[in-house]
Amino acid sequence: MRFLLIEDNQALANAVIERLSLDSHIVDHAANLTTAWDYTATAEYDLILLDIMLPDGDGRSFLEQHRSAKSRTPVIVLTARSEVSDRVGILDLGADDYMVKPIDFSELEARCRAVLRRQTGAAQNTIHFGEIEFDSLAATLKVNGTEVKLRTKELRLFEVFINAPNQIFPKSQLLDRLFSYDVEASENAIEVYVGRLRKHLIGSNVSITTVRGLGYKLECQ
Repeated sequence: MRFLLIEDNQALANAVIERLSLDSHIVDHAANLTTAWDYTATAEYDLILLDIMLPDGDGRSFLEQHRSAKSRTPVIVLTARSEVSDRVGILDLGADDYMVKPIDFSELEARCRAVLRRQTGAAQNTIHFGEIEFDSLAATLKVNGTEVKLRTKELRLFEVFINAPNQIFPKSQLLDRLFSYDVEASENAIEVYVGRLRKHLIGSNVSITTVRGLGYKLECQ
């Protein structure tokens, strides 16, 4: 999945990016609100990690405007403030969760998973769809009970599809979800990964179909 980290502490940002990248997530880093707004204007994110005290403003103003724009992208606030009133204020502004610094990275990963599950309406990490089973925590896909080995990009692409079955995804949107700004990639890469996923799904009642002129969608026959 693709995350946006808005954090001015470079050392902390590097540590968060390194930890989340171990799970093959794409993480774009904005050190200030100006850059953050530029990123959200040009990319779609699965989750935003937001610091409060930033060089060019208060992260709470970003959160307030983010919600006023009717964006459904979940936000986890990272704050050094531990007072109950501060946490209540953050949640009332529309944050999905918060963490008090210093951050425990295992807890951060768990909170990210929990927020993403709530976003998709799932109560647990395992998703069943037709004759397949996908476990986002274990990063495993089972087709008719047989585990299928997915490479990193295949895994993250399938994660996009399985979290929104029957939704049509244009190639440009899938490209945006799979690659960060510092990676040059073309829509041909999406065609390659979709082709690989289709082979893995052979023999099940689940397939990735092409909607001519629009994109791809995951559906169950």
